[in-house]
Amino acid sequence: MTDQQRNTDAQWQQKLTPEQFNICRQKATEPPFTGKYVDCKKDGIYHCICCGNPLFDSATKYNSGSGWPSFWDVLSANSVAEHADTSHGMRRVEVTCKSCDAHLGHVFEDGPPPTGLRYCINSAALDLKERP
Repeated sequence: MTDQQRNTDAQWQQKLTPEQFNICRQKATEPPFTGKYVDCKKDGIYHCICCGNPLFDSATKYNSGSGWPSFWDVLSANSVAEHADTSHGMRRVEVTCKSCDAHLGHVFEDGPPPTGLRYCINSAALDLKERP
């Protein structure tokens, strides 16, 4: 377990903005079409805002029309974990950072080929490191 995983809520609140804390540590969701990466077309790797774990490659990002950044695949097996989510009277699959357990968003089985998956991720949970 890394030091990032051992942070208390107070420590996370010092490190993150209120929006990032609410989304990543309290499992909130940003309103659709408001995140800074919804329409981003820059080339690079998206990292976890909390711990820096690499999560998604911009090459797998696509416009799903959902209002959140969407990806059809994760960067690696070490990127995300998936958990059953039955909150709000729905059955969904929550996606968290595999390194620090930050809430990222959800994954759905209505994405494009080749995976058929749509990782619907909150912009506030991401930090894009552009390729030179």
